[in-house]
Order: sequence, then C-alpha cells, then structure tokens
Amino acid sequence: MKRLKPDVLRATSPNREDLEKIKRNPIYIVLDNVMDTYNVGAIFRLADAVAAEKVILCGETETPPNTRIKKASINTTEWVTWSYASTTVKALQELKTQNSKLKIIGIEQDSKSVPFDKVEYQFPIAFVVGHETNGISKEVLDMTDKIVELPMYGINTSLNVMVSLGIVLYQAIKYLE
Repeated sequence: MKRLKPDVLRATSPNREDLEKIKRNPIYIVLDNVMDTYNVGAIFRLADAVAAEKVILCGETETPPNTRIKKASINTTEWVTWSYASTTVKALQELKTQNSKLKIIGIEQDSKSVPFDKVEYQFPIAFVVGHETNGISKEVLDMTDKIVELPMYGINTSLNVMVSLGIVLYQAIKYLE
C-alpha cells in the first residue's frame, strides 16, 4: 500500500480495495468518554500509524463526521475502521466475546498501575484511554488485565491522553511477532 502525504490524505477517500490492502495489527483502541475532538482525531492518526484493527468510540465521545475530528485526523477516519458503543463496558464485553485471548490494558494513573515500559504486551490487545479530566471509569478499570502509566517527573500530574496512548502503543508494538 502506498503511503499518502497529509495533503493528499486530506483529499482522498479509500475504496474497498484500498482498505483490504492494509495489513492490520491485532490492536484495538477504545475511548472511554474522551471529550476533546482534537484528541479523538489525533487518536485516529495514531491508530493508522500502528495499523490498528479498530478504534471504538464509547459513551459521550464524539464520532465522525465531525469537522474537528476530521481536521485533527487528516482524514484517517476514512481509512481506520471504527465503531461506536453506548458504553465502554459493552464494547469490551463484545471484544472479549469475539476473542477470549484479548488482553485489555488501561492507560491510567491508578494505585494498581505499573510502569508502561515494564510490561510484556501480548496480542490481541485493547488499549483503553479515558476522559481527559476524570480518566477511565472504575467499572472499566475493573475489566482490565493490567493498568499502565507513564512516570511524571515535573509539576504536572499527567500527559495528554493522545500523547500517553502514542507512547504506550509504540512500546507495545515492539512485542508484535
């Protein structure tokens, strides 16, 4: 598959044949009430960058078509498979039903979290990110196999949800066989 520069990507929509040519990795990205549409768009770019199988937008997360999502995604919403679920719990239950070997990883600061770079990631895998202020809901955290976080050394307590996801994704794809 030929890679497209941003200016071409913004003006291009794929056909079925184009989409079938993309080799997808067994990675699912699940957004638990992510509110910022620019984060949503940037997460679509990340999903494309790692050839994720699917992005699942849950709860109050905005969905395409949305001009801010489209702008931030540089139109990767057209190239990345995505769906909407009314709740993250339902989305994760459905993923687990489809593949019992799926590992669910929450990216969150929590008393149970471990450093993101101390985990051996196993596939298929679903990464869950949460609301920019409230994080991943407790009900969803209880469904995870592991919770990972990034160390913070400055005065700020957290990184942007899209930035955190990107760092963890690129750590995890090192474990793809």
